[in-house]
Amino acid sequence: MAFEPVYIVDGARSPFLKARNTPGPFAASDLAVQTGRELLLRQTFNPTDLDEVIIGCAAPSPDETNIGRVVSLRLGCGHKVPGWTVMRNCASGMQALDSALMSIQTGRSGLVLAGGVDALSRAPILFSDSMVNWLAAWGKSRSLGQKLATLKKLRPAYLAPVIGLLKGLTDPVIGLSMGQTAENLAHRFNISRTDMDNYAVLSHQRALSAQQAGMYTEIVALSDQKGMLYAEDDGIRADSTPARLAKLRPVFDKPWGNITAGNSSQVSDGAALLLLASQAIVDRYRLQPLGRIIDAQWAGLDPATMGLGPVHASTPILERHQLGLNDLDLWEINEAFAAQVLGCKAAWNDEAWCQEFLGRSTLGELDADKLNVDGGAIALGHPVGASGARIVLHLLNALHARKLKRGIATICIGGGQGGAMLIETCNEKAAS
Repeated sequence: MAFEPVYIVDGARSPFLKARNTPGPFAASDLAVQTGRELLLRQTFNPTDLDEVIIGCAAPSPDETNIGRVVSLRLGCGHKVPGWTVMRNCASGMQALDSALMSIQTGRSGLVLAGGVDALSRAPILFSDSMVNWLAAWGKSRSLGQKLATLKKLRPAYLAPVIGLLKGLTDPVIGLSMGQTAENLAHRFNISRTDMDNYAVLSHQRALSAQQAGMYTEIVALSDQKGMLYAEDDGIRADSTPARLAKLRPVFDKPWGNITAGNSSQVSDGAALLLLASQAIVDRYRLQPLGRIIDAQWAGLDPATMGLGPVHASTPILERHQLGLNDLDLWEINEAFAAQVLGCKAAWNDEAWCQEFLGRSTLGELDADKLNVDGGAIALGHPVGASGARIVLHLLNALHARKLKRGIATICIGGGQGGAMLIETCNEKAAS
């Protein structure tokens, strides 16, 4: 069955703000609303003309569980525009785009605001199960004697906080943290600590160059309730060097591992939103789209090697369109960990691995000059719900800036999945 094209009309993202061991200045809905308001103000249609608002979010706050509806109403879309939330861990923002894509292709919607958001600095601190059980017993105590007996059972250890974010970053099926799955890839493909640190430095260098050159045109500034302005990503380090990173201790596999805070993505807050439209909507409002989504793919794999999700998801797209790795102009592979990105490159170039897991010969070496050309999540940050939308949006803008045509944005997903989208620009001046 042939589908009409789905266009990316426009997009915007907030600055990605690094979590600094204290709640950040913005709730998740604040991030999305400020970003979405700026995006919608520059359109020829009204917020009430939208057919849907779809938001990906991995860690919504208890009072924003259906954050898609909260954002829709706060943006002035009105009561009649449905707003809903999707969750696919790190690819939640990309899932929102794919949900919008399918809704438009089936004719249910024509104009959709989709993307993702997370305020990870505000992830909850939880009580332990022991403390919860003690509180339950305290709630059942009625007489003074019962309360005193229950009070005697309280232990200081019960008060130890449980970090919700750390629980969320640990796979409940295999019992490994996301960092430990990256260690698995480093071991499988002989990726050294030096390799990881060098890649992390490159991410910062490219991000700094892009920031200084004004390449992050998708960013809209935020202002908090105190009037402070947040105009740029604040995790990029000009002083990142291999020597500095070499001093950091392993985080996930102590003391012998190689994954550190320096060669991992940063925990951060941020939002990324895109407007998707059908051909009929483009014609009705005389829109000038930035690009179109050509194809999308989801894949599953062993959760213990979840970082290879981009390989599993992108390869079927390449095969369907008879493309080689370097036939594309640019790639965005979300940088969950340096070892994970390097592992994806190594897997594509490993004959035995490709035969075992893809049932085909090697795809070769991905050109490093086409990959994450403006830096990635190691330097910019990884607000989990937003990253899948960010890489699609920035890929499109990076293609335009270089007068190029096609690229793939792809992301690994905790739990053992991968997602990928093939996009192309609509700029008539782009190279064919």
